[in-house]
Amino acid sequence: MKQKVYIETSVISYLTAWRNPDLIMAANQEITKEWWESRNKYDLYLSAFVIQEASAGDIEAAKLRISALAGIPEIDITVEVEKFALQLVEKIPLSQKARIDAMHIAVATVGGMDYLLTWNCKHIANAILRPKVEAVSRELGYEPPIICTPQELWEV
Repeated sequence: MKQKVYIETSVISYLTAWRNPDLIMAANQEITKEWWESRNKYDLYLSAFVIQEASAGDIEAAKLRISALAGIPEIDITVEVEKFALQLVEKIPLSQKARIDAMHIAVATVGGMDYLLTWNCKHIANAILRPKVEAVSRELGYEPPIICTPQELWEV
């Protein structure tokens, strides 16, 4: 059985964006492309939030993002997901700006994902926040996914 990976929007953005002139960003884009080539090792999932975010902005760029997401199953946004996200915002605490990030974490957690893959290191893949997210998850009866970047999710 394959492990389940929730693909957060930043991964698709890095995958489909024009090469960034910043060397670190460009390297992260290349890492994302390499990881994407091996994605069939995992069962991928997304949510309506990913589709909503990927559809925003430049029309041509949005088409590329949406095309990359084609065929990936969508996890339902339930009342349970919404309640969990509110608990994250309140208990960690996360700013209201990070509400959508809390929703990504909630969808992946309630959806039973093994991993939440992201390049959002401010509110999601953040070493300071991860233990807090895990504590809130377990307090509410969930096993949290491993939150990581494509660089961290390599099979050896």
